[in-house]
Amino acid sequence: MQDLTNRDNLESLVFMENFGMYGNSHASCCFQVGATEDFVVRATDWVDHKSGKVDRRIFQTRDLSSGTGASICQVLLNTCPHRGNTVCRAELGQTKSFFCTYHGWNFDLDGKLIAVPGEETYYRGKLDKSRLGLEPAAQVESYKGFVFATLDRDAPALQDYLGWVGMVGLDLIAERGDMEVIDGIQKNRVQCNWKLAVDNLFDWYHPKVSHGSAARVGLLNEDELRYMNQMVILGEYGHAISGAAFDEQKLAEIKDAAAEGRELSGSDNARVWRTTQDALDAMGPVGVRCGGHPNIFPNLWVSAAGPPQLCLRIPRGPLATELWWFTFADRNQSAEERRAAVMIASHIFGPSGLLEQDDGENWSHSTRASTGTVTRRRPVDFSMGMGLDRVLSNNSGQSYIETVVNEHAQLWLYRSWNDWMSAANWRELIDNHSVVPTSTV
Repeated sequence: MQDLTNRDNLESLVFMENFGMYGNSHASCCFQVGATEDFVVRATDWVDHKSGKVDRRIFQTRDLSSGTGASICQVLLNTCPHRGNTVCRAELGQTKSFFCTYHGWNFDLDGKLIAVPGEETYYRGKLDKSRLGLEPAAQVESYKGFVFATLDRDAPALQDYLGWVGMVGLDLIAERGDMEVIDGIQKNRVQCNWKLAVDNLFDWYHPKVSHGSAARVGLLNEDELRYMNQMVILGEYGHAISGAAFDEQKLAEIKDAAAEGRELSGSDNARVWRTTQDALDAMGPVGVRCGGHPNIFPNLWVSAAGPPQLCLRIPRGPLATELWWFTFADRNQSAEERRAAVMIASHIFGPSGLLEQDDGENWSHSTRASTGTVTRRRPVDFSMGMGLDRVLSNNSGQSYIETVVNEHAQLWLYRSWNDWMSAANWRELIDNHSVVPTSTV
């Protein structure tokens, strides 16, 4: 195992990432979330998605040709097989076919090539359209409405890939109620390496310093920036959750108060769903206590502390990251409650988010410094809590770490990234990836 606190070792892996990960199968072998089922409801709906430095574009449609009468999700590579042109240039909408604006090839919703100008005249009737459709994703699966796809046929099934940690991360949104995506995706770019943006979501050391202004202007309560007791959960293939832990006794009190119809504070009312049997069955006793930030490896942040959101941190090369923010709401919310949730979400994260502006500035400066001749020789420090905490477990089989602010999840991110970069294919990754710690961390 390489020492990932040494900048020289990190630099060699960055070279592999820049010229390997986004140029071969590494970016496409993991599952990436494409959209939610809410976004693609009718048979003519579609949503576009980008993935990675080389701008691999895929889009998702619904198709009624399954023969069962039920629509199915399709995920297709957004590239015409004739000259590689993009066939779908808008982000979402409705259509009955996809038309290439270069030479006029036309494809139906399941990617079949259905029309070619000059097929008889120019191709003399010799063009085999059956082999020239849009490339489908190798696997497409959905977990509680979150649609994932991979371009690698050897990847494991989605739930095997997510494991219980990844599923708990998504459950932090799915189990809240009858959730749906609010229309509109917020997008912005930050001049930073994508891993810094992921590293930061596990980082509870910086809020008091970086986000002090948010408390001074009243956006956050000062208590929300305190260094609190932490729960860290590490999962296979790099998934992790890190942040606040809710006290079992406190959740029991909330449950009793809700059952008796007593008035609850706003923060306690927002946690009632954690006390339900459905949530406990889905997430387990550790999951319902989890108040931290999950990351579905490599780059899907589930932000569940406030209004529930997903954020994709999409690499645009080693020095730039594009962020896509999806905001969720309960279908049963009033219009006033929804407006309030959107206001809070858009003023915390995203291009107009006060916290994200703080973070983005830090990430940008950290990335810029890492390119210097001298600074590249200096080791970075991830020693906080290293070797000082133990992994706990309970009768549910869920393992976790309860401690103070630490860097366990950040180290797990980089260790797992090293696993992914070192493996040539899924078989190697399955056989050789790091085992989730069970003792001292």
